[in-house]
Amino acid sequence: MKQNRIKFLGLLVAFITFTVQVMAQQVITKQDLSIFPKPEAGYKKVVIEVPHSDKDNKKKIEFSVGKWMEVDGCNFFNLQGTLETKDLQGWGYNYYVFKTNGQVTSTMMGCPDAEKRNLFVTAQPEIVRYNGKLPIVIYVPEGYDVQFKIYKAEEDTYWAAEEISK
Repeated sequence: MKQNRIKFLGLLVAFITFTVQVMAQQVITKQDLSIFPKPEAGYKKVVIEVPHSDKDNKKKIEFSVGKWMEVDGCNFFNLQGTLETKDLQGWGYNYYVFKTNGQVTSTMMGCPDAEKRNLFVTAQPEIVRYNGKLPIVIYVPEGYDVQFKIYKAEEDTYWAAEEISK
């Protein structure tokens, strides 16, 4: 009876050790962020890190740079700005720099009775491949933030119809 308990405890310790090692390997595969440049004055570095999976190739990430603003209750708003893709020299990785003067465009519908609302006004979103082993590093002006969504492809594959000319 005592030997069974010792064997069980030994197996339990081995299982926990193995699990911790596997989890530690996932953390270790994340890239060291110190290799990326320091933010320029007036900018901050934001990082998107997602978990690695065996289905990374079936996913995409869409991220948007934006700012919370009080706006009217009926128009659509868009932050003006550019997103540059930069090469991290010597590493083969990319990072992004968003530049804006803060100008916002909007539709011009009249809505005098609509209540004002607090809205995250974003620039054009960027879609990038999902990679659970590398972070997505984005430099944005102070006061701006980044939101992201993860898109997953269906398992089904569809075929387009061929149009036959007469």
